[in-house]
Amino acid sequence: MINQTHNNTAVEHKRNLYDGVRGTAVKILNRVERTDAYLDKLLDNELRSGDLPDVDKGLLTELVHGVLRWQNKLDWVLNGFSHGNFAKSEINVKNALRVGLYQILFLERIPHAAAVNEAVEFIKRIRGDKPAGLVNAVLRNIIRNLESIRYPDPANDEVQYLSVMFSHPHWMVKRWVGRFGGEETQKLLSVNNERPPLTLRINKLKTEPATLLRQLEAQQIQYQGSNHINYFIRVKSFPRIGQNEMFRSGMFTIQDESAALPCLLLGAQPGERVMDMCAAPGGKTTHIAEILKNQGEVLAIDKYEVKLSFIRAACDRLGLKNVKLVVADASSFEHEPVDRVLLDAPCSGLGVLTKKPDLKWKRDISDIIKLGKIQAELLENASRLVKPGGVVVYSTCSTEPEENQEVVKKFLAMHPEFELEHAGKFVNSDLVNAEGFVETFPHKHGMDGSFAARLVKKVA
Repeated sequence: MINQTHNNTAVEHKRNLYDGVRGTAVKILNRVERTDAYLDKLLDNELRSGDLPDVDKGLLTELVHGVLRWQNKLDWVLNGFSHGNFAKSEINVKNALRVGLYQILFLERIPHAAAVNEAVEFIKRIRGDKPAGLVNAVLRNIIRNLESIRYPDPANDEVQYLSVMFSHPHWMVKRWVGRFGGEETQKLLSVNNERPPLTLRINKLKTEPATLLRQLEAQQIQYQGSNHINYFIRVKSFPRIGQNEMFRSGMFTIQDESAALPCLLLGAQPGERVMDMCAAPGGKTTHIAEILKNQGEVLAIDKYEVKLSFIRAACDRLGLKNVKLVVADASSFEHEPVDRVLLDAPCSGLGVLTKKPDLKWKRDISDIIKLGKIQAELLENASRLVKPGGVVVYSTCSTEPEENQEVVKKFLAMHPEFELEHAGKFVNSDLVNAEGFVETFPHKHGMDGSFAARLVKKVA
């Protein structure tokens, strides 16, 4: 019992050290940097915990997303004003400085003095007076010299300039400048740093689009229609969306338009059997089930039962009865062939950096190579799981050729029984490249970066 009391006290003490919105932000940023944990899960846990008042929840999201979006630029400035010592700082000091500087550079509504004081008090509480004094000195020196901060010169090194000013890893910028040129890369980097729009997929099994739009208007929620899919809309802001009755009763799902394209490319018809090989988190599973009008069957496969339980909850909310959940490894899963297979393959996620800025700092070039092998293995199994005359759609939320075109082209070279069908027959041709693949980019199409290919299995 004494041990239990001691443990509880230790947990409480640690929690108190990180109390408040900025302390919580530092705690999340520490975890992102030190572990494999992903930002969205960590942030979600804190927002659900109930420790923060509602007014602070928006600021917490702003701070952690903002620091991770702009980390390279923040670190450049902090290194310059700490004589190169910033990179060697203890992690709490490092992230407290980033949070403080992010507010100074990017959040006009927060007074500079408040941003400094909060950082100083936090470090005093967690590290003592001396490190707190250093944090105070560095941030106040930056404020005094805001107009004269020196950044890299684009004329000397374009890649370094773009990497710092638009806060992306050097290897990524170098790669994209080689592929797209400097001007196009700058547009892509710039859009990656914007706050992402909130896009909703209307569930036509539960409501008519016109009915939902009237309800949004009644609640004074501003929206605009999609240019590409007539039952998708974009909303400016939607406070407490998870508690809203329209959401709870299953009238819509939050989903980026790019995630809908592979489902449209499948061309599934009511009554068919469709397999979603890597189903979690379930947005595509539920979309296919809606397209099938609750007829036929969607087999949703994932390795982890806990992830499938979230899909089950989404199906219950959306009124979907035609989804069967299967715990299995998709790369070795065996099953009688079905009419259509969606393989939304695990990927680097470089197309979704607006929503997941932490991926910028968690990925490197070796991930893209490693993932290409896993993707090829999964596609090989998908080819066995579809009937002759059936369709496999291969998709990713990546912008990188090694995970996209190259995987499909290698597969087609080894499988003459499959042929590529032009995606323009199924989705808006603005989203289809010259080779017939769906290929989207945030700065060009106003949605996440993505790729999809429709592969038809010939009838012998």
